[in-house]
This record gives sequence, structure tokens and C-alpha cells, in this order.
Amino acid sequence: MKLPIAKFSLFLCVTTLFAACATPHHPQHEHSHYTPGLGEIMAQTAVRHAKLWFAGQAQNWDLAAYEVDELHEGFEDAAKFHPTHKHIQQPIPALIAQHMDQPLKDLEQTIKDKNSQTFNQHFDDLTVGCNACHQISDFGFNRVTRPTHNPFTNQTFEIR
Repeated sequence: MKLPIAKFSLFLCVTTLFAACATPHHPQHEHSHYTPGLGEIMAQTAVRHAKLWFAGQAQNWDLAAYEVDELHEGFEDAAKFHPTHKHIQQPIPALIAQHMDQPLKDLEQTIKDKNSQTFNQHFDDLTVGCNACHQISDFGFNRVTRPTHNPFTNQTFEIR
């Protein structure tokens, strides 16, 4: 009587083991359903905005170009994951295009030219674009300004 139970138990264990091994496991797909919130994207955008300022002030044009590229990526994510948001009447991609495209384009050219004379003005134009977008989308209480101190104590912005 014990032999059939043992055979059945062994069969059950081997079958379970084969089934587990046959099921593909792709850890890179485990988080594929996560969508960052618009607030999370905008919080990261604020970090990029500040880092862009400090990079420009240090004339670290490579870092400034990187931060502008990261801003583009963040706005692309905002448009992709949040084409609409709560009570905002205009689509997010249209707001981004209206308020951010030109200031970012101007900053890209300033950085490419390594022009510290125009950097501050184009950075301020970007900041005006941020605030205009916030205002039109009823988030005007969130006012963006030039950073006044560097909170990134673990990063140097100067060129070595």
C-alpha cells in the first residue's frame, strides 16, 4: 500500500518540478505594468530643471546637454502615460508642445554653442514655460523658480 502512495508522490513532485521549469520566468517583465504618476514625472522634472541650472552656471555643457535630454524624456513620458489628467482641459502633449518645445530648443542651441551669455535667459524662458503650463492647467500654485542653492551635495557640477 505504501509503494503506490510513494510512486504517486514521486510522480506529483516530478510533474510539479517539470511544470515549474517549463514556465518561463522573465524578471524584466515583472514591473511592466507600472505607470509613473504625473506628479512623479513632474518631481523628477524639477530635479532635472535644477541640475540644468547648476550645470549651466558651471559651464558644464556636457552635463547641461544631458539634463535637457532627460527633460525631453520626462516630457515624452508625461505625454505618453498621461495624455489627459484630471480636470485639465487641454491634452498634456499639446500643453508640452505649446509651452516647452521652444524653450528647450533654444536651450539646446545655447548649450551647443556653449554660450553662457544666453544660457540664463533661455533657462528663464524654460521656467516661464513651466509656470505658464502650470497656470493654464490649474496647477498655478506650483511656481517654479531658479534654484537658489544646490541640494545635490553628492554631485559636482564643475568641469574637471
